[in-house]
Amino acid sequence: MRKPTSLRTQLLLRLAIPMASFVVIDAGVSYFVALHYANVAYDRWLLDSARSLAQEVKAQKGRVIFELPPTALEVFQWDDVDQTFFKIESSHLGFMAGDRAIPAPPDLAAVRAQPGFFDSRMRGQAVRVVSMAVAPKDSPEEVIVQVAETLNKRRGMMAEILAAVLAPQLLLVLVGGLHVSSGINRGLHPLHTLTREIAQRSPKDLAPIPDTRVPLEVRSLTHTINGLLGRLATAMASQRRFIANAAHQFRTPVAGLKVQIERALRETDPELQRSAMEHIQTSADRISRLTSQLLALARSEASQKALTAFSRTELNELVRDVCVEWAPKALQRNIELGFDAGPGRLHVNGDAHLLQELLHNLLDNAVQYGAPGGQIDVRVVARGEAELVVENDGPPVARTERARVFERFYRVPGSPGQGCGLGLAIVKEIADLHGARVSIGRRDRSGGTRVRVRFKA
Repeated sequence: MRKPTSLRTQLLLRLAIPMASFVVIDAGVSYFVALHYANVAYDRWLLDSARSLAQEVKAQKGRVIFELPPTALEVFQWDDVDQTFFKIESSHLGFMAGDRAIPAPPDLAAVRAQPGFFDSRMRGQAVRVVSMAVAPKDSPEEVIVQVAETLNKRRGMMAEILAAVLAPQLLLVLVGGLHVSSGINRGLHPLHTLTREIAQRSPKDLAPIPDTRVPLEVRSLTHTINGLLGRLATAMASQRRFIANAAHQFRTPVAGLKVQIERALRETDPELQRSAMEHIQTSADRISRLTSQLLALARSEASQKALTAFSRTELNELVRDVCVEWAPKALQRNIELGFDAGPGRLHVNGDAHLLQELLHNLLDNAVQYGAPGGQIDVRVVARGEAELVVENDGPPVARTERARVFERFYRVPGSPGQGCGLGLAIVKEIADLHGARVSIGRRDRSGGTRVRVRFKA
């Protein structure tokens, strides 16, 4: 696993690498500039030396002669840093004076036009050589004058130029690097402060993080964190309400169950015992139904993390099977349950078990709150998008209550039966999971209730 690097290190690297590259490039440019100016300066002196020697080349009685007094030769060759050499060579006489080791010019024709410079080696030392052609007056001969010098002064001058140029730049880079590092530390200080503040918080403290002193670039992060904290606070409050409501819903049937068990154990009359047992059965049924609904709710929440497990489900067949299962329960209340299938095969993408649970809860509500001896109609409609409709002829839900009936554990005041307010909450949860829209309203002007679930096309 790759070890993560700090933001400070990344910023320093992204700044240091270009700065180091700039210094290297600048050093290379400075080197060639220093070399150029060192050569220009010392080449002039070298050319002046060659011209001084050329003045001593003369024609006498038709012959070319070169005479340089020993004192002048000592002055010419004196140098406490470099060694200086010369060579005089005639086109007819050949070598005339100086040092034979000086190499000949690479392009003699160019030297005849103007003096030329070149780099070479002489007795293992690097030298700079100037060559020039001289034609003495009253003589047809051509004389080549060459002066060579070692490169110590040039190198010293280059080093001085480089030091003068690079030292301030290196100092500037060092000072700039320290300033950048300090600036990065100051810039990251709000993040460190934010980290310490979050680390010191209690797990129960979900209050928003103050961002009055936070830079603009970090404020988007704090807003995101605050949004997450707000959603967590809402989820935890909802969970606490859910647990409290679930405990309250369980408390009533469990308390009744306990009372009826004590009554059954105390009574000796078979009729009274039978009555107590029937109450026990009713309480057990309520507990069983509440447990099933809570499990269905938990299953729908867990399925939100497994949407990829959805598959194509044939809606007509699924609804028909659930209606067949509920027909006997409807007959117990003398309610007629009808089913009208949509045209052909109608598929939706979803979880078949959850869709069955959705319809179970709709039919449970319809049977429980529908009028005895009434009618429940279940339809599957295809109008560009699949639509499931469940209607009953019980009392309609008031407009002011239609949004709240989908909340967990909420029951319309004065509702008959012993429901716990989870049926429509489960329907809403499963519908949202499938991207469907669920709504509740009147069946028609005469009354009744219609619940409509519209799936995506």
